[in-house]
Parts: sequence; C-alpha cells; structure tokens
Amino acid sequence: MVAANGLNFEVDMIGDGDHLIICLHGFPEHSVSWRFQLPYLARLGYRVWAPNLRGYGNSSAPQGIAAYSLENLMDDVGGLIDAAGCSKVTLMAHDWGAVIAWHFAMHQIRKIDQLVICNVPHPGPAAAAMSWAQLKKSWYIFFFQLPRLPERMLLKSAGMGAMIQTTAAAPNNFSEAVVALYNENGGRKENVTAMINYYRGLVRGGGMRRQKRLGLPIISVPTLMLWGEDDMALSIETTYGTENYVQDLTLRYLAGISHWVQQDAPEAVNTMLGAFLAGEPVPEYQALVNAAATTELG
Repeated sequence: MVAANGLNFEVDMIGDGDHLIICLHGFPEHSVSWRFQLPYLARLGYRVWAPNLRGYGNSSAPQGIAAYSLENLMDDVGGLIDAAGCSKVTLMAHDWGAVIAWHFAMHQIRKIDQLVICNVPHPGPAAAAMSWAQLKKSWYIFFFQLPRLPERMLLKSAGMGAMIQTTAAAPNNFSEAVVALYNENGGRKENVTAMINYYRGLVRGGGMRRQKRLGLPIISVPTLMLWGEDDMALSIETTYGTENYVQDLTLRYLAGISHWVQQDAPEAVNTMLGAFLAGEPVPEYQALVNAAATTELG
C-alpha cells in the first residue's frame, strides 16, 4: 500500500530508476488492465506504478459523492507522484484515468514530462463533437446519476469481467484469472458504488461545471493519444481537433481495436509507447500490423 492524499492505494510496482510512469486505469477496471505494459516498460528501464484508483481493488473507498470529485482524484495522482519521488514523470491513462489525466495536465497539478492518453477524448473536442448519436452511446452516464438502481443492476449482471471481455476486439487476451479479478473487483457493493460515484461527482456533484469555469489551458508537454476505432462508448469524432488543445500531439488510430486498446493490441501499443518515450517517431498502427504479418510469413 502507498499512502497518498490521506488514503491508501494498492499499487502494482515494477522496475526502478528515476523516471516514473504512472498508469491510471478506467471504469470498471483495475490495475491489471496494464498487465501487458508493466513488464515491457520495466525492461526499458522505467519505474512503473499502476495504482488501483480510490474505490477500486483494495485501495481506500471513501463514502459519498463528494469524495469522488475530479479535484480529489487529481490530488490522489499528485500524492502518488510525490510518494514515488522521481525527477521525471510520464502520466499514462485510459478511460476514467484519462479523464483525470487530461485535467491534471491542463492544470499542472504536478510537473509531468510526458502524457499518454488511451481512448478518452480531451474535453474540448468532446464537447464540440457532442451529437445525438454520441449521447445515445453515453446513456449509462445519465443512468448512473440515479440513486441505488445502478448498483443493483450492475451487481446482478454477469460481471464486469464478462462485459469487458465480450466487448473487446481480442477476447483471448483476457485470461480466466483476469476476468475473475475484474468480476471480483466489480462484485463488491462498496466498490460498485465508488465506481459509479465518479460519474455522479462529475454531473450531480458539479465537477463538469467547476472545470468549465476554469477553462481549458493548452497542454504543452509531449502527448501521445492512442485510439481504438471500434470504441462502443465514444465516437472517433470526439478526437477531431485535439491538436487545438495540445501543443505537441501525436495521435494514432488503431483500426479494428476496441475501447480496451492497450489490452486488445498490447504488442502494437507497447511498440508505440517505446518509441514515444524515447522521443522517436511513433509508427502508425497499420504499419505495425503489416510488419507483423510479414514476419509471420517468414
């Protein structure tokens, strides 16, 4: 456990050195979502931390919607960075973790050197691309504002792991143990309420309104954005115009890959990450697919 921002966080740790890569998972996931990236990045010489965010896994799960405000979530990340004590930091995030990361980078809660975002749009382009089609995809956000009913429905469902696996482009990348861990994580009422409170804090708790008043400062750090094109919850149009909000942006689309991008295409994602972290050109996904096919053919 790592103490940060007054809470205790369960953190998967690997590697050493003075360059921290902190990996933030999404909903309804767990730090295990980075299982393909952690050993790869450690082999490259980085210190890698993948925390379970507040309310997930065995991390502290405070009660109440206010506990899951975006401000508290950003302070959690800042506290974890402080605890690591590294001189260089890369913030890497997916889904809800990426919501936190975008705002963390915009408002410079702590100094970071690089930003990696997986399958969540910057709030500026997301607002500009809002449509009836996207609202229909985002129906669950509105459903989650209801009291108690969302918890009951999720706890009666087949499980978080089954949902993730069946909506993935590469279901075989999710072992029985990983699916079971997701199911266990999402099978405890206190965890489910915490997960849903992220959404309640953003809407009912006024998080979006507060952030809107703060504006959208330009992000100046080098940023890699990876986008699985077959995202069931977010349209590709929400990525258009991201370059207007990020000074140094590299955007790569992964055709045929789902929302669970780093788990669906780990080899390609890792290759892209390695290039980006080293300051080298990031290859296009199709080029990596073609190269892999050529290698298989001998």
